[in-house]
Amino acid sequence: MQQTFPKLSMIFTLSGMFTLALTDNLIVLVSQTSSLWLFQTLRGIIAVGVILSLALIGAVSLRAQRPFWVILRNVFNATALLIYFACLAFLPIGIVAAGFLTAPIFVLVLSILFRGEKAGVWRWGAVTLGFVGALMLVWPEDGNLEWYSALPVLAGLFYAISAIGTRQWCEGESVWVMTFAYIVILGLWGAIGLAVLTIWPVTNVSPENGWVLRGYVPPDQTMMWVTIAQALGSVFGVLFLTKGYQLGEASYVAINEYSMIVFAAFFAWLLWGQTLGTVALVGMGLIILSGSIIAVRSK
Repeated sequence: MQQTFPKLSMIFTLSGMFTLALTDNLIVLVSQTSSLWLFQTLRGIIAVGVILSLALIGAVSLRAQRPFWVILRNVFNATALLIYFACLAFLPIGIVAAGFLTAPIFVLVLSILFRGEKAGVWRWGAVTLGFVGALMLVWPEDGNLEWYSALPVLAGLFYAISAIGTRQWCEGESVWVMTFAYIVILGLWGAIGLAVLTIWPVTNVSPENGWVLRGYVPPDQTMMWVTIAQALGSVFGVLFLTKGYQLGEASYVAINEYSMIVFAAFFAWLLWGQTLGTVALVGMGLIILSGSIIAVRSK
């Protein structure tokens, strides 16, 4: 039986969510003029440089105990975050964060289906409540549903798999190893997309979809400082979050991740004046309530 430390886990998770929510809001500054793929490539280079520098002076170790499982876990994690960052260009960050954080619901469902975990009426009811909330979240106020509105929920599914994998596959792995693997894989996704869209560019790209469809764009001063801030924020944010999952059960720890919705929406309002409609707010509330029930009934 693995020993858990719920209070320490909560502190690390909340710290990670605060850091990520703040730095993720900076994407608004570059999404209309730059490229997701260039951003991920540059961010990966900067973050990898920081971690390798720490490793070279002996401050951290990057030796993995189970390299295959570390890579597999972080393929799911990096893919989830790639979808998440793509969505920031055309959906309010509060909605993206809430859709992404349907992950605890998926954690429970996947744990029941593949790990033999038992669930009673309360937790199944919470799953149903959460999916209703997710549907309300992606459904626009004008009723015209777009396919991409569901992408944050897809990211939540991938993230749930990585969350389970953190404890199931990667017990005992250093948080630096886990963070390094995630950043390298996400950077590789960026480099691949950058190469493809630069060699075979998409024509007639609008500001709304250019973030995802542009290849190389000469980085300006704003792009560089946003990328540096995001790289540093992602290193420490993911580091805190990974440590949180290593210190607590996934179904228990996941409730603290809902603070990301509050932090993200607050910073979006404070910095950019973004507000959400009534349907989306109710959906967010149902998702938070669902996760709370799951966490309480999982103790």
